[in-house]
Amino acid sequence: MPIQTLMTKGKAPVKIYTDEVEPAAMQQLYNLSQLPFIHSHIAVMPDVHMGKGATVGSVIPTKGAIIPAAVGVDIGCGMNAVRLSVNASHLPDNLRRIRSTIEAAIPVGFNMHKSDRARPTSIRALAVGLDRIIGKHRKIYSMQKKPYQTWIRQLGTLGGGNHFIELCLDENNDIWIMLHSGSRGIGNAIGQYFIELARRDMGRHLMNLPDKDLAYFSEGAEHFDDYIEAVEWAQEYAMTNRREMMRMILDSLRKQFPGFKVTKEAINCHHNYVSREYHFGEHVYVTRKGAIRAGEGELGIIPGSMGAKSFIVRGKGQPQSFCSCSHGAGRTMSRSAAKRKFTDMDVERQTAGVECRKDSGVIDEIPAAYKDIDTVMAHQSDLIEVVHTLKQVVCVKG
Repeated sequence: MPIQTLMTKGKAPVKIYTDEVEPAAMQQLYNLSQLPFIHSHIAVMPDVHMGKGATVGSVIPTKGAIIPAAVGVDIGCGMNAVRLSVNASHLPDNLRRIRSTIEAAIPVGFNMHKSDRARPTSIRALAVGLDRIIGKHRKIYSMQKKPYQTWIRQLGTLGGGNHFIELCLDENNDIWIMLHSGSRGIGNAIGQYFIELARRDMGRHLMNLPDKDLAYFSEGAEHFDDYIEAVEWAQEYAMTNRREMMRMILDSLRKQFPGFKVTKEAINCHHNYVSREYHFGEHVYVTRKGAIRAGEGELGIIPGSMGAKSFIVRGKGQPQSFCSCSHGAGRTMSRSAAKRKFTDMDVERQTAGVECRKDSGVIDEIPAAYKDIDTVMAHQSDLIEVVHTLKQVVCVKG
């Protein structure tokens, strides 16, 4: 579908690929549109919902400035998926053993590996850049316990919240491994640090913003280049984390499926990040807050909830969306609201047929707390085409 809603009362237009936007999210989008450095317009994906700092599902092109809170604290959060050379006929009748195998290999929540599990080459490559960042901003390290050990041992770990690892079947019954994670504790520390630094740097000018979470660094200002360096490092850390985690998962599953091969990597893509791109005649900074790049021919991953379908998609390079599409289904209610409304039995019923946790610890991730993924996909048919449809049979949550 084409753009469904157009907001024009701000300094820049807001073009929205759905007609279902909660009032709080509309207010956030209006606040964003008031900023003087928005380039052309703001594009909003059909999974839009209220976020912290900026609206989840928004694509924000800026000239000469970047908003750290729009990028967020899970810098570089995104997806990775691979297709295996085995199919549904190779699966055991009871999938609990597969879930247990993955859970034994990958720490979840706040946990980390008990020893350095990432490849030494990955650690060394990241260490050089981080040392340079910490040399200028030592407070980042003081925001974590045992920071050096933590960032290394969290490489190849899942985290909590909406992060997950899934074993899925596609339309041909081929098996896929799909995962969702980001830059873990070190990315969170970098994000929090620079969000607060942007507020301090703006000083009294912060009062002129419609929301203090929209504090920004201007190009040429004291800490602009430092933030660019730090956010690019965190994005690389997130990419490496997913790559290392996928390697560990595949190693563990070889006990279940001896001799399988990885036949296709769909993509390793960010959906909370900033990049330098060319749109509407100018080079700009594009912040995708809960959105993935969908340039012409580019592959991406759009997951549903833990009880719904997910999709491997190919971008159509739509200019009005800044070559973007949604990063998932999008929430319809907050985590606290979901916990108040639903029970363990609701989780069990809504995840029928999926081998996963069904206890009170995952109620906030219940499928009913998310938008209908088929509706979300229909609203962005102008932005992407579906290459594969995946249905999870095993889901590991933090």
